Amino acid sequence: MNNFDDIFESTPQTDEFDKEAWAAKKKAERDEVYALTDATAEAVCADGGKFREYLDVQAAFRNYSATNALLILATKPDARRLGDKDFWRDQGVYIKRQEFGHPIKIVESNGEYTRDDGSIGVSYNIKRVYDISQTTARTRAPQAVSHDARALLNALIYKRPAPVQSVDELPNGMDAVYDREQNAVFVRRGLSAIDLFCGLSKALAQAELARTGEEYTEENAGFKAQCVSYILGKEFGVDVSGYAFEAPADFLRTDDPQMIRAELTDIRDTAYDISARMARSLEQNKAPRHTEQER
Repeated sequence: MNNFDDIFESTPQTDEFDKEAWAAKKKAERDEVYALTDATAEAVCADGGKFREYLDVQAAFRNYSATNALLILATKPDARRLGDKDFWRDQGVYIKRQEFGHPIKIVESNGEYTRDDGSIGVSYNIKRVYDISQTTARTRAPQAVSHDARALLNALIYKRPAPVQSVDELPNGMDAVYDREQNAVFVRRGLSAIDLFCGLSKALAQAELARTGEEYTEENAGFKAQCVSYILGKEFGVDVSGYAFEAPADFLRTDDPQMIRAELTDIRDTAYDISARMARSLEQNKAPRHTEQER
């Protein structure tokens, strides 16, 4: 007769959770991600073409921090839509088996904590996300963004940081200029929609930087404003082929990776603030849709 009493014997206990080993593993992963961020920051600052690619990524993912835009650029610069495995599962699609081991690692805040000295710090985790091309979702060619020119220009000046005034001429044939002493933007009359958007967005970005930046210099702010203008144009479907970004390090005045990230964060935050205002304006001015067909 068989004896089955052994199935009720307690199973051997596994080793206790090693908190220190887990913390060390997480720290090593964070260090690896930040090292990649620093290397990418140095690369984009040293090369105008690479810098433009970074701005393209930041324009495509305006809700993402500058740090995460650098990580996307380093890992999958052609990414179009990102989400973790739970996000994609909720969409009814799954990560392709061959792609599961190739995530885009980004940095995500895990909340604040109190240091030993009483100061407040922010804890960060590494999050694994995947582009839609890495999933079983059917991908479609991205549709070109298009807005009515007048609506777009009205959105650009919605809740503007400084008053805007039209003038007949500006120095050196400029399309628009921000005068910090008067805290006003001057725009040359008779511009095309594209030239007006590009010139005005740059001048308004300078006004925004002067309002929020602690150390404002015209040269540095002018370069940052050009970057902001490019991001906005890219996001809202304006022709940005005329922009050039040669020798970014000369304008950002640093080759230190952390300082580069700080400068890129300034650009990103300024673009985000203007973009968010523009999006609200465009949404508010949409023509109401009729729910019933007119009879």
